[in-house]
Amino acid sequence: LRSSTVARMTVTIPWLGVLVAFVVAFVANFLWFGPKTMFPIWWRALGHTDEEQLENGDGMAKVFGLTIVGLLVQVLTMSWILQACAALYDQEVTVGTGLLVGALVGAGIAAAASLGHRLFAGQGLKVWAIEVGGDILGLTLIGGVLSFWL
Repeated sequence: LRSSTVARMTVTIPWLGVLVAFVVAFVANFLWFGPKTMFPIWWRALGHTDEEQLENGDGMAKVFGLTIVGLLVQVLTMSWILQACAALYDQEVTVGTGLLVGALVGAGIAAAASLGHRLFAGQGLKVWAIEVGGDILGLTLIGGVLSFWL
């Protein structure tokens, strides 16, 4: 076995950047799934009619609460990934790097991971594309925004 030295990395949490990235991604996803944008298309692709209301037995407070927690985890994870990339390549994180890494995480991890779930659920590629489109957009923006604080 070969011995190697691994550089130590200090991870910081840029709380202001996390807050701004969170708000930007939340607004972007709100617009992506708005009533005049992708929501009606997605709703019909799931097999619902326009007249059917979105009903959730768990309550919308729980849905939004868990969505907020999930988005916060995404922002914190992206902060760590960008810092790891900077340490690995011994470079500062630029806006371009943040956007690129965010897009790659969105497309290469979030989108790829959910593909099988949507297909096995019988929901098809259209539902998948609409759902991951918002994820890719959000993660791309998160990476770009965080680059200002890293």
